[in-house]
Amino acid sequence: MAKASRSFACQACGAVYQRWQGKCDACNEWNTIVEEAAVSGQAAPLQGGARLKKGRPFKLEGLDGAALDAPRIATGIAELDRVTGGGFVRGSVILLGGEPGIGKSTLLIQAAAALARAGHRSIYISGEEASAQVRLRAQRLGLGTAPVELASETSVEDILATVTIGSTPKLVIIDSIQTMWTEVVDSAPGTVTQVRASAQALIRYAKSAGAAVILVGHVTKDGQIAGPRVVEHMVDAVMSFEGDSGHQFRLLRAVKNRYGATDEIGVFEMTNSGLQEVANPSALFLAGRDPQQAGTAVFAGMEGTRPLLCEIQALVTPSGLPTPRRAVVGWDSNRLSMVLAVLEAHGGIRLGQHDVYLNVAGGLKIIEPAADLAVAAALLSSLSNQPLPAEGVLFGEISLSGAVRPVTHSPMRLKEAAKLGFQRAIMAEAGSEQIEANGIRMTTVRRIGDLVSEMAVSALNRPQGRRSVDSSPPDR
Repeated sequence: MAKASRSFACQACGAVYQRWQGKCDACNEWNTIVEEAAVSGQAAPLQGGARLKKGRPFKLEGLDGAALDAPRIATGIAELDRVTGGGFVRGSVILLGGEPGIGKSTLLIQAAAALARAGHRSIYISGEEASAQVRLRAQRLGLGTAPVELASETSVEDILATVTIGSTPKLVIIDSIQTMWTEVVDSAPGTVTQVRASAQALIRYAKSAGAAVILVGHVTKDGQIAGPRVVEHMVDAVMSFEGDSGHQFRLLRAVKNRYGATDEIGVFEMTNSGLQEVANPSALFLAGRDPQQAGTAVFAGMEGTRPLLCEIQALVTPSGLPTPRRAVVGWDSNRLSMVLAVLEAHGGIRLGQHDVYLNVAGGLKIIEPAADLAVAAALLSSLSNQPLPAEGVLFGEISLSGAVRPVTHSPMRLKEAAKLGFQRAIMAEAGSEQIEANGIRMTTVRRIGDLVSEMAVSALNRPQGRRSVDSSPPDR
């Protein structure tokens, strides 16, 4: 019989201590350390009488010499299959996180219904809602006739005993892992020990039975998945469902994926009939854009293998505060500080006495450095009150020396811009001679000062009544 011992675990980050203390040294949270029972020894097998046999090594290639591909189950939802790498891999475990009300349950019930209608056995187990509530949501989404098996249970042992009856399911959805509990450990549901032990039992079932398991995880106030971080290391893929309640767009992003790329995103639109796929997200993110408004720039970005155009909005106003404000939504605030410093040091643009606000329209989050040039252009446009050319896009990385460096996938960015009717692109000079224009007039810049000069010339060619960019060096 396993020997039980006592330990103290932080309920916020999962750090384990030998004795109680008021503050967690790992996450700096107070009063989150709780005494829990830890079980040492090997857990009981899933099936009675089953004993693990000694393993033997296998070759990476099949018996016929051909490489074996990971078998996948496509859901038919193109955006979801794009993020997973082509579908759910049999025996894989996916941890899906997102804020409450963002649409996690809606997306999963749609995926389960798609697989069930394709003839695959799908099981949806909810630990937060009754089966009647899940069925009511499915009827509202028009999925009431889908042969999805529903259950409301929180005991891991009962869940595993139920799903093993009959044929092996292709997809098992657990909503959510924080509500599960197992008899192996003596602790309350939702604690770090219970979440870790429950996830381990479900992962063992997925690997042994060959079923794809999706675990829904709650998130903390800072956007991290609640519970022990070790769960993210145990699963095969970690996905984040992002979005803003003020926008109808939802983004599915892979943070970790052992069977696919981690830089792909899926774009959905929340409607009254559920989540709808967005086949052309660039047109949707640019909808309602006012090209004559100063302080806006169109960035030709890349999300995985997909080119994506979005609008970057900047507002630069004189500040009456001793320390001017810097507010950023959808971009890295540290990178904004770097761009501001480069503009002042190498472009002669004085922004030290101005409040700077930056926003990525549509609730999109940009992480690639190729947006530096578009951000700098939006800042200059807002400062000079001069709109950028309506038919132009920008992309390029800005270095600390003031040089504009080229970025990858430039032809795909230009092709996407041409498809949406853009006729001009401002980009880095290096390597531009080897890039096919795709019908777009390319304007190259070598340093950040070239962008300032380009915008100053454009301002002179426009009607009077607006002030131009002040490119004079700062006063000393």
